[in-house]
Amino acid sequence: MTRIYPQFVVAKFGGTSVADFDSMNRSAGIVLADDHVRLVVLSASAGVTNLLVELSEGLESRDRMDKIDTLRTIQYNIISRLKAPLVISKEIDQLLENIARLAETALATPSTALSDELVSHGELMSSLLFAEVLREREAQAEWFDARKVIRTNNLYGCAEPNISLVEDQAEPHLRPRIEQAIVITQGFIGRDDAGHTTTLGRGGSDYTASLLGEALQAARVDIWTDVAGIYTTDPRIVAQAQRIDHISFSEASDMAAFGAKVLHPATLLPAMRKNIPVFVGSSKNTAAGGTLVRRETEDPPLYRAIAIRRKQTLLRLHSLHAQPAYLFFAEMFAILAAHQVDVDLVTTSESCIALALNSTGSTSGEDHTLTTALLTALSSHCRVEIETGLALVTVIGNQLHRGTGVCRDTFVDLDEYAVRMIFHGASNDNLCFLLPSDVADGAVIALHRRLFE
Repeated sequence: MTRIYPQFVVAKFGGTSVADFDSMNRSAGIVLADDHVRLVVLSASAGVTNLLVELSEGLESRDRMDKIDTLRTIQYNIISRLKAPLVISKEIDQLLENIARLAETALATPSTALSDELVSHGELMSSLLFAEVLREREAQAEWFDARKVIRTNNLYGCAEPNISLVEDQAEPHLRPRIEQAIVITQGFIGRDDAGHTTTLGRGGSDYTASLLGEALQAARVDIWTDVAGIYTTDPRIVAQAQRIDHISFSEASDMAAFGAKVLHPATLLPAMRKNIPVFVGSSKNTAAGGTLVRRETEDPPLYRAIAIRRKQTLLRLHSLHAQPAYLFFAEMFAILAAHQVDVDLVTTSESCIALALNSTGSTSGEDHTLTTALLTALSSHCRVEIETGLALVTVIGNQLHRGTGVCRDTFVDLDEYAVRMIFHGASNDNLCFLLPSDVADGAVIALHRRLFE
């Protein structure tokens, strides 16, 4: 008999939550404990995406086979714990053969499209295995290829979903299925108009869960990871970091955008559009609670959190000629637009533009922004300076522009650090600064002590 689930939950499990059989089994228990969970979105098992990215870069035969053997070991350590492994092992073997073929091609003719096709296999394998784990626990589970629904552009490595197409495809393809079974699908991957596989960038599985929640009007999206919620800063840097039990969409969105790894930066946009609460908890310890992200919270504090984002580049463009500033700015931004450079943060003087560029969002994690063609075009109009190895530290709060002593609180304990650039004013709710990455942790520790301890 068909059951109707008008208030269903989308549950997303990260790489550590599906890292091995015990992790998958524990996550399956979370799914089965809540009858409202009808759609499950999975990341690749921990470590798998990194291996696939390395293979996509074109490795020589010996290194290539070592990586593939490691991938096979991860999958078969899970398969060996299943009661009836025969059918699923054939499917996993086929995917491993595809990986080997694509990895060999990557050595001869690498491309971003091939990279996305190869890297997508991590989620395909984990979702097949997880569906089998659920079936062995006598759950009615159905595997589903997310690429039928997640339609994107062809910006490989960091593709943008077509929201209206996602909604159009989700209703006929997914709605009937979630009324009949628990549907297991992949995060992170999609398909462009030409039928090629795309990826949404690092951490994109969170985004997939939120997109599907929006398209199907879910009651809640649960993000299960290895941390029991969202903290005032990364607890791996500051042991005294405090869990935030309730946080607004805007606060959490700022935290994600400026480097908090607990959520993909775009995750909250779909949830915000449909006002869908997002819960973040630990699959390893559900009793520890977590953080509920919603539209508003009571009595939002002046300071909410500190985020850190590494792999930042400072690009400084100096005018070569005496000309009005507006002409120089227009000329530079026209070149940047022509080369599809996504400028993150910017400050200007009469004869110089300083830009902060972020390279953390792409699937490879590498900065492909400063191409030879771009630098050649810029150099014909200005003097170019490039500084790498930087980190962006951001203080996130509420109405910081009205708070007194914000700059004092932020910088009073940072005398020993060489701050390269400060951004404040474009947003009322954050203050950012660049400094060398190798000293960024110390700055975060000092800043957290000042603001939260």
